[in-house]
Amino acid sequence: MFNEKVDFKNFYEKYIELVFNLALNYTANKEDAEEIAQDVFETVFKKLEFFRYESKIETWIYRITINKSLDYLRSKKRLKNKFLSNLLFFNNKDGINEGVNFNHPGVEFENKESVQIIYKCLDKLPNNYKTVIVLLKIEGEPQKKVAEIMNISEKAVESLFFRAKLKLKDLLENEKDI
Repeated sequence: MFNEKVDFKNFYEKYIELVFNLALNYTANKEDAEEIAQDVFETVFKKLEFFRYESKIETWIYRITINKSLDYLRSKKRLKNKFLSNLLFFNNKDGINEGVNFNHPGVEFENKESVQIIYKCLDKLPNNYKTVIVLLKIEGEPQKKVAEIMNISEKAVESLFFRAKLKLKDLLENEKDI
């Protein structure tokens, strides 16, 4: 059956990059992504014995990561009583908002302000719009896999992505800093 010492290490090493990068795409903050990843693996190992193998384990992990990321953002929003877009900022010791240092693995952005604006607008999107953009364009997952992860048809993914792109474009065009 399940050998915790051997399987935990291999399992963790196999999926940590997927979990961390996906969480990072939601939070745009390394420390928050690490916290979410820890929560994801805690949940996975508590519930692994109940996994029914009706889908791929990777799909299950994607769903858990997305849900944990969204829960984390909602929780952070409630605690600070601010919009999700404010997650791009933190308070220094004097209570002044400062921009978060983007440290996204494997991707270098030439214009930090533009990236902050994009993430700010992404955070304003409804959760399903944000999820489809993150999975398709940031994570680079194929449409079929996104459909499986989101538990919708491929045609619904296509339609959802089209609407999400339009909404994101509208938000970006209305952003004063562009």
